[in-house]
Amino acid sequence: MDINDLIAIVKKKLQNQINIENIKIEDKSFLHKNHAGNQEGKFHLKISLISNELKTMNKIESNKKIYKILDKEIKESIHSIQILIL
Repeated sequence: MDINDLIAIVKKKLQNQINIENIKIEDKSFLHKNHAGNQEGKFHLKISLISNELKTMNKIESNKKIYKILDKEIKESIHSIQILIL
């Protein structure tokens, strides 16, 4: 999968299932290029979002919700996710 397609899918899925005021998704794969666990076709994403819905949850609950929504993408195309809830 192309990184731009993956970002579009992730953004759409999160916006459809969480009340989000603003979202920014960045490809951070280049930071992990030479790491031992790095795999071709698996990406590292940084997701920054503003969401009152997620702010009312504790960090573990909000991260679990995001991981559940992105389960398919995590299994297929995402190696790691950095989540910032603002």
